[in-house]
Amino acid sequence: MSIAEKFAAMEYGPAPEDPKEAAAWLERHGLRFGLFIGGAWQAPAAGEYFDTFDPSNGEKLAVIGQGGVADIDAAVRAARAAFPKWRELTPHARARYLYALARLVQKHSRLLAVLETMDNGKPIRESRDIDIPLVARHFYYHAGWAQLLDKEFPEHEPCGVVGQIIPWNFPLLMLAWKIAPALATGNTVVLKPAEFTPLTALVFAELCQEAGLPAGVVNIVTGDGSTGEALVKHPDVDKIAFTGSTEVGRAIRSATAGSHKRLSLELGGKSPFIIFEDADLDSAVEGLVDGIWFNQGQVCCAGSRLLMQESIAEPLLSKIRDRMSTLRIGAPLDKAIDIGAIVARVQLDRIERMVAQGVAEGATCWQPQVVLPSRGFYFPPTLLSNVHPTSIVAQQEIFGPVLAAMTFRTPKEAVELANNTVYGLASCVWSENINVALHVAAQLKAGVVWVNCTNLFDAACGFGGYRESGYGREGGREGLLEYMEPTWFKHAPVLPAANSPSAAQLAGQMEENEEKPDASKPAIDRTVKLYIGGKQARPDSGYSMEVHAPDGHLLGEAPLGNRKDIRNAVEAARTAEAWAKATAHNRAQVLYYCAENLALRRDEIGQRLAAVVGEKQAAAEVELGVERIFSYAAWADKFDGAVHNPPFRNIAIAMNEAIGTVGVICPTEAPLLGFLSLVMPLLAVGNTVVAVPSERYPLITGDLYQLFDTSDLPGGAINIVTGYASQLLKTLAEHDDVDGLWCYGDEATVAAAKAMSTGNLKQVWTNEGRVIDWFNPKQAEGRWFLEHATQVKNIWVPYGE
Repeated sequence: MSIAEKFAAMEYGPAPEDPKEAAAWLERHGLRFGLFIGGAWQAPAAGEYFDTFDPSNGEKLAVIGQGGVADIDAAVRAARAAFPKWRELTPHARARYLYALARLVQKHSRLLAVLETMDNGKPIRESRDIDIPLVARHFYYHAGWAQLLDKEFPEHEPCGVVGQIIPWNFPLLMLAWKIAPALATGNTVVLKPAEFTPLTALVFAELCQEAGLPAGVVNIVTGDGSTGEALVKHPDVDKIAFTGSTEVGRAIRSATAGSHKRLSLELGGKSPFIIFEDADLDSAVEGLVDGIWFNQGQVCCAGSRLLMQESIAEPLLSKIRDRMSTLRIGAPLDKAIDIGAIVARVQLDRIERMVAQGVAEGATCWQPQVVLPSRGFYFPPTLLSNVHPTSIVAQQEIFGPVLAAMTFRTPKEAVELANNTVYGLASCVWSENINVALHVAAQLKAGVVWVNCTNLFDAACGFGGYRESGYGREGGREGLLEYMEPTWFKHAPVLPAANSPSAAQLAGQMEENEEKPDASKPAIDRTVKLYIGGKQARPDSGYSMEVHAPDGHLLGEAPLGNRKDIRNAVEAARTAEAWAKATAHNRAQVLYYCAENLALRRDEIGQRLAAVVGEKQAAAEVELGVERIFSYAAWADKFDGAVHNPPFRNIAIAMNEAIGTVGVICPTEAPLLGFLSLVMPLLAVGNTVVAVPSERYPLITGDLYQLFDTSDLPGGAINIVTGYASQLLKTLAEHDDVDGLWCYGDEATVAAAKAMSTGNLKQVWTNEGRVIDWFNPKQAEGRWFLEHATQVKNIWVPYGE
């Protein structure tokens, strides 16, 4: 036999990892663990425990404390007590604690990797070579941010006590993604690990003790879904950060709607893996192996939808089947294994059920001839071809080693198929033509796009989704912002109920000796229309609402918009492609025209506005309105992204992208300035808007649509529907083609906005029922608004040697 033949005939022998150190650690604890609260271990208040198992063989690993309502309360109280001192530490002191944690993760890396594999079922080489190094990287990276925090984020404060809930697919890495930025920004933490995989979180609790972290700064409460529910609903938690399924994320969104809790959600995905005919197919297949069979496909951003150009479909599928036949499946502690165990029987059952349904819907199933271990939970790598785009296996997250393959002909069709899902977490594009790759990447509705690579992550590069894959980012500068708030906003007073300004506020805005309009003169009939698609439109209802001055005399009538008017406005906004695709420079020019035209009409607009808010406030609103538009015209081509330099042969281009179509409920007390303060930042970065103006003076619509008509703003970029905000809010919140909702109102109004918008998990930003001084640029203008008007897409591009 020749050397080449011998090489081809070689098989991998077993290379088992020795688990004795992990077993010894478990034995030292008597195979029984309590809860880590206030820097110490304690038994669960109700005395309840559950078992955790090794999914590779079904053997019990340990008994774990079941946290209940009382335990969550104790943990939150411990975190609250620790918060003032932790927040007041110098940035350098917090940085040293995070640095110590990074060093301890490296010191105990082997123990952590082995325990992770035993508890989760993933191959040891993935835990050892990918997960644990990334855990250390996150603590190192955020130690640096802790050091620089005061300089880079002046006049910001931590949220307070943060509740964090993590999944079972990357137990320790998800812990690091959440705890590191929370601690760096001065928050204290109550973390609930996944029920299936609690062990490495408990090791981390010991590392916190070893690092000398102050008691109560980090609390670990294990348990099932009821434990997480208690954490979400606890009234003294200031923020919830959740990674998990979209279904649970929607429930958390609903449960927190009536509170002031900040919320970030990293949810499910159905990520497309797009291969063009000019791609290096062998490299693409290797990327595909990492994209869908990494961690047994139990990855939220797994490339589970293969979209291949029609001309290469057959040769590509042949290469994929050949490569699948070489994948090694077995005991995950074997260092020669590619695919380990599914985390639990319930997950294995789900995978089997969904594959069977996909086949029933017409898919062709192919699996390599492999012998699965007789014990434990295993599923072979699976290729489903001839999949219809509407099939369950193309639309729903399977969370297993299952690839659904479809074909496309043109780049346009590839984009349409890729975006044909409710999710938007990640995607891959493979092409040797960089123009094609980046052209497609820009059109994909996903928070991460990998070009000729896959599943690359780094602490410096934000990760998170669009649409029903959640909102908020983890990692990078944008990830830090999830754990902070502007100092003035955190301490802002509460807006009076029913969104009506208090007497004191009105007294400061209107001069007491202003000349009142002469009520003896007959009012001029002034009935404005809605503004939809760049045209004036009569309301579907056929009714109007009277608008009165403070002294009661009639100023005019405004259309009474309804559900159909909102629907028409949303349709117009969704089709306003000219604005969404305009360059930042062109958007800036149009906004400058708006400012110019408002300045030309300042007297007539101010005079009409004065009948409601008084001459002093009206003059200020018009003058500051011109300035505000100018500011966002200036920002339009300057609110840039960034280029990250992760420790790979790649750069990550972080692009600030528009959210899409955004509904806006404008404030009552500043009819013109409040409208411009909310609408202009959205327009500046390329969103289209459906706005409900102030009920106090909706007649401002007549002046605004004349302003926009004379400023070259494309039809549909801004749409204005007047009426009762409480009624129109419901339609906007529930509309599935509205991507975001900005709502300014009292506490009841903003709670309703959050509660009613859970259907498509649209991004909702509110004033939390607090007062914003629209006349103060430090509160009502700038980056804070632009950050909420955009979502960051990280495009990973190969670069360098």
